[in-house]
Amino acid sequence: MRSRHILSAASALTLGVALILTSTPAMATSEKPAPTMVQALQRDLNLTAEQAETRLLNEKRLGKVEGKIRTTLGDRFAGSWLSGDAATLTVAVTDAGAASAITASGAKAEVVTRTLADLDAVKARLDAVTAPATVPGYYVDVRANTVVVLSRDQAAAEAFVAASGVDAAAVRIEASQEQPQPYYDLRGGEAYYINNSGRCSIGFSITRGTTNGFVTAGHCGTAGASTQGFNRVAQGTFQASSFPGNDYAWVAVNANWTPRPVVIGSGGGTVNVAGSSAQVVGGSICRSGSTTGWHCGVVQQLNATVTYPQGTVTGLTRTNVCAEPGDSGGSWISGDQAQGVTSGGSGNCTSGGTTYFQPVNEILSAYGLTLVTQGGGGGGTCSGYANTYTGSLTSGANVYLPNNSYYQSTVSGTHRACLDGPSGVDFDLYLQRWNGSAWVAVASGTSSGPDETVTYSGTAGYYRLRVHAYSGSGAYSVGSTRP
Repeated sequence: MRSRHILSAASALTLGVALILTSTPAMATSEKPAPTMVQALQRDLNLTAEQAETRLLNEKRLGKVEGKIRTTLGDRFAGSWLSGDAATLTVAVTDAGAASAITASGAKAEVVTRTLADLDAVKARLDAVTAPATVPGYYVDVRANTVVVLSRDQAAAEAFVAASGVDAAAVRIEASQEQPQPYYDLRGGEAYYINNSGRCSIGFSITRGTTNGFVTAGHCGTAGASTQGFNRVAQGTFQASSFPGNDYAWVAVNANWTPRPVVIGSGGGTVNVAGSSAQVVGGSICRSGSTTGWHCGVVQQLNATVTYPQGTVTGLTRTNVCAEPGDSGGSWISGDQAQGVTSGGSGNCTSGGTTYFQPVNEILSAYGLTLVTQGGGGGGTCSGYANTYTGSLTSGANVYLPNNSYYQSTVSGTHRACLDGPSGVDFDLYLQRWNGSAWVAVASGTSSGPDETVTYSGTAGYYRLRVHAYSGSGAYSVGSTRP
């Protein structure tokens, strides 16, 4: 029999009570944050161990709340952010009538003028115009409900905004001395070398079919470039790379290298990777790089654009974490959730700085990759899958996908699937194969949480997915990719 961890917080959720933690709660062993994560947050955010653990648990729980509110609000949603050591989640909305529902869900409501879609549209118009060299970047600022353009030259910035044709009232020009540079030739979560020369850092382990590899920054290498590991032993080859415009790439490794679902933390320890649920503005985040190691801070803005000397990169996340050359491509993680790979920034880890990363979910989706995880969690996000199914289940019920039927695979290959269930339930995921007389489970995800992933390499045949509500009820989504 599988062990069960029954949390009193689950009752609070069903009653609509705001789940905001102000002191360290009792945690099951499987929930406790990694010691290396706690230690780094203590150092970089000036917290006690108790405060660091509380913050991480706040972020994990309130992240689920934020996702549900975002879905409910739809096109009225105007952004969200954490504050008060992540004890408070604020959700911006353009409809004053929705404020009471936001509050009832456990968050603070702020009524604003522009939706997040409006702000993203303004930024998209800016993206369509070439920014001058004196504009190091720009981003959507959800706290201020505006788009911020950073500039070392006010007149040039004003001309840039005017050329885009956007409403100037939706833009704030902010003086900045930032001069972002890609972090080219040094390490990451683990160091690797490109063509026996430049050095960058590994982001996260991935698979693509039967191929193992890792994601990293696009500016580290182009398709066809060879890589060597931290020990200078032959490692792999860049399969695809995008820079500028984006800043991502993936490398396929040879059979001598085994992908692991971990990130190197402080003091030589490791942090587990269980999924890729994106952190919200104001949430804590840590990164690992082969030059400067493990450093932490907070997410400042999402969907930022940066102008490097080599060109403009869009869709980055801006942070106050430091980094230096060689950290490029390295891992960004919040709790046990993968966030992205280091792109570039300004400053260093002596004086401090601003660093940007490329979100990992975009990389997975762009190249059809699967994040290597452990801990039985999809992390609330199932991205990069060819097929998506949604529905709802009551406790004890099952559903078979696709469409309560099955699918046929005519070739051998890898079957991948991801389940994202609601917070506070235990949903399980099974991949079944027809053996000629009965359906037999060939892969399964049966942790005590709501999210699961399965991967199976099999021959041609008939297959189906089974989602089982072991305990609890609610909506689910499933992502699936077939050979």
